[in-house]
Amino acid sequence: MLLNVLWAGFILAGIAAALAQAFVFGQPQIFAEMTRALFDAAKSGFEIALGLTGVMTLWLGIMKIGEKSGLVALAARALAPLFRRLFPGVPEGHPALGSMTMNISANMLGLDNAATPLGLKAMRELQTLNPTPDTATDAQVLFLVINTAAVTLFPVTIFAYRAQLGAADPTDVFIPLLLATYVATLAGVALTGAIQRLKLWDPVVLAYLGGLSALVLGAAAWFLRLPPEQMQAQSSLLSNLLLLMIVAAIIVSALVKRVNVYESFIEGAKEGFQVAIGIIPYLVAMLVAIALLRASGALDLLIGGIKSQVAAAGYDARWVDGLPTGVMKSLSGSGARALMIETMKTEGADSFAGRLVSIIQGSSETTFYVLAVYFGAVNIKNTRYAAGCGLFADLVGFAAAVAVAYLFFGHLA
Repeated sequence: MLLNVLWAGFILAGIAAALAQAFVFGQPQIFAEMTRALFDAAKSGFEIALGLTGVMTLWLGIMKIGEKSGLVALAARALAPLFRRLFPGVPEGHPALGSMTMNISANMLGLDNAATPLGLKAMRELQTLNPTPDTATDAQVLFLVINTAAVTLFPVTIFAYRAQLGAADPTDVFIPLLLATYVATLAGVALTGAIQRLKLWDPVVLAYLGGLSALVLGAAAWFLRLPPEQMQAQSSLLSNLLLLMIVAAIIVSALVKRVNVYESFIEGAKEGFQVAIGIIPYLVAMLVAIALLRASGALDLLIGGIKSQVAAAGYDARWVDGLPTGVMKSLSGSGARALMIETMKTEGADSFAGRLVSIIQGSSETTFYVLAVYFGAVNIKNTRYAAGCGLFADLVGFAAAVAVAYLFFGHLA
């Protein structure tokens, strides 16, 4: 329902703005520009999705090898001690713990197709412990918040879009993206844990969070001491090296387990092809709506107005270009993706704005979508404070994305 209103609202707002320009400001050529934008956006959406096919086929093939090699199950075992303390209401050994750790591990490895079914399975298993079936339990709320701000170690889709839109180095946002998504996740867990009065100072919890925080802060401290050019160069080097090492680890692990890596790759690659083709209708729909809004001048007027206010207050206003994507990210995944693509097409994939929207897109999940799907699957009507905590994580994720974008790419136009 929300997406329906947003899509129709964008189109109608664009047409209304065009009518005002034509009949109030005497610019009748706006109708021709709107029509051209309509067809260009449809063509562009198809071409982008088609170009994604090869990249998605490649990476989902590699990820299928990782899945069969047991890396997801290994990550689940590694996270189990932490999850037992974050979800004290779930008995030790309960199937929900296994499904939750598998879901988070799949998210971290970028296995979206595996993560969602595992998440729904975990939510149904948590529901078996729910004394009030129409009201979310503490464990269900925390699990949802972790999903809305999930750390993704392998943001394949972001890289694929950047490659398709001409980025010189599509993975140069990898380290900034990791920093932003980690901060968002930590904020969501901290707020939810405080509300639930969890013992976040437990030695095991502190060991996990402290270790991860030390890595993140250490990386940030290292890059902070570098000049902008060296920072970008070393970030790009580390990003590409990490990705190649992950691929190597996946293949070596599979070979050790005697997995047929070629057949596994083909199996995953077929899924990648279907995913890329399945994106086309959604991508075209949202790109058309946003193109009409931009061609009418309404979107530029809104962003320009906010920029002028920020600049008048004496602040750098370049971050405002990422605001539409940041706001949309909480409401609609496909809408945020389309805004990210539109920004990269308009400003350039390697511009400050292009890199900023890439980081924002990868810093959190779509809160309202996750709420609807996960709670809807078990017929929960009273979601309690889940939306508030999820939106708080989104807000922190946006602020972190802006901060790291300035840190790594602030010297760009």
